[in-house]
Amino acid sequence: MNRTTLSLIAGATALAAVTGFAAVSTPDTGPAEQRTGAATLPVERTGLLCPQPSASDLAETTYTSFTPVTEGADDKGTAVLRAAARQSAPDEDDNSEDEKAAEDGESGESGDKEEKDEKGEKGAEKDSGAGKPVLQLREPGKPVAAEADGADAPALVGIAEGRFASGWTAQQTTEVTAGTGRGLQGVACSTADTQFWFPGASTDDSRTDYLHLTNPDDAAAVVDIELYGKDGELETTVGEGITVKPRSAEPVLLSTLTAEKQTDVTVHVVVRSGRVGAAVQALDDELGGDWLSASADPSGSLVLPGIPKDATAVRLVAFTPGDADVDLKVQLASPSGLITPAGNETLHVKGGMTAAFDLGDLTRGEAGSLVLTAPDRSVPVVAAVRVLRGKEGKQESAFIPAARPVETRATVLDNTAEGTTLSVTAPEGDAEIRVTASAGTKGGTPRTKTYSIKRGTTQDVDAPVPTGLKGSYALTVELRTGGPVHASRTLAATEGGVPFFTVQPLPDDRGMVAVPDVGEDLSVLQR
Repeated sequence: MNRTTLSLIAGATALAAVTGFAAVSTPDTGPAEQRTGAATLPVERTGLLCPQPSASDLAETTYTSFTPVTEGADDKGTAVLRAAARQSAPDEDDNSEDEKAAEDGESGESGDKEEKDEKGEKGAEKDSGAGKPVLQLREPGKPVAAEADGADAPALVGIAEGRFASGWTAQQTTEVTAGTGRGLQGVACSTADTQFWFPGASTDDSRTDYLHLTNPDDAAAVVDIELYGKDGELETTVGEGITVKPRSAEPVLLSTLTAEKQTDVTVHVVVRSGRVGAAVQALDDELGGDWLSASADPSGSLVLPGIPKDATAVRLVAFTPGDADVDLKVQLASPSGLITPAGNETLHVKGGMTAAFDLGDLTRGEAGSLVLTAPDRSVPVVAAVRVLRGKEGKQESAFIPAARPVETRATVLDNTAEGTTLSVTAPEGDAEIRVTASAGTKGGTPRTKTYSIKRGTTQDVDAPVPTGLKGSYALTVELRTGGPVHASRTLAATEGGVPFFTVQPLPDDRGMVAVPDVGEDLSVLQR
């Protein structure tokens, strides 16, 4: 019995350290003083998936990759993003080649590569067809970027190992100057999973919403897509058994899955076989567009962080799986504390049906985050808001889904000296955070600041900017005490009088994993 238990612990420990997807704890064998402690170690391998940025010939896309410096991380490793359609499974020689390139600086931007191209390396365009790295990190703490123009910019699949794995983050930001979905579209590249929820999508004639599925593996993935409207599940024609080929990306136009035209739809993605990355690209004929990332898992308590203070309209879309109805308590975490929006104290959501609520100019010139709570937190809910900025005729839209908290650390990329707003909320308790601005993609010196966030408030913090910044930079948020905290970043620019913007939540990077002390386990289990 002892040997079996020890083998399981050792196996789980190895899995946790290598993949970052497992956390192990010591069996409860008696009083607390007899239990072993658990150390936290950096993960040693992780993967990211980036959807195809745009189908517009006018699109200009920047890919960015970054790993923060992590104490205790390995001194070797690689972090490489490749075009999904042509990525082959790396073998030992490929890894050696990637590691050598990382050491020699053959890929990506940095301060000593400023002369390559005023718009970046164009690495995405040059390398995607040749099977070479599109974007490759050279050292932790220094982001790299590459650019691609038009509809040929590829979806990306990547793996980080060793010193680059813990906290590895990638982002793509696309500007489209005209046409359906014009505006600034940003999305953080995500890990593969087997289930996703997207409240806030649409099959309406005014919208062109694509669900992008990316398969990182060598075997095909099989996916089912369920759509839920105001009266329940929509009848779909081809939503079941969609095959996503190995190491490829598949965009699915949601309006082709059903004959029903509905303004507000919740998309549920269930992977029957394999795993995928998923994101919805929501494009509007008049109101621009942005990426809708997956909501946090269904929960009786949700936080939607960082609604811009100059939002002119906020539309909340919520869905509860199952048959139970729920009356959601709605609160706004403002700079002065939690308040209840007049006329929207509670919102009724019927089980299995998508509900939408217009909250108007909710923030009224102040930073704010939505906090949604079910009675006794007993009924799970998913939610997202669609936010508009600008005046009629010159408006742009973005989405903020319910987000996981920053439990330890989170990073957001492609920040600029002007136009970056970092919003942080602490809905349940006071918190202290540390924010680090990395070096720039083309040069600069990192800077760090510490902030106190009071319970129930949202703060647009005066985030640091690297000294001597050239290019874009990463912002890393670390929770030091208290919490939990939720955060988001708004990236904004004005083009032709239209306030282009995109919002990305900062979920925890899950770069550390709890690992038990096997030596202590031995002493406990052999008593």
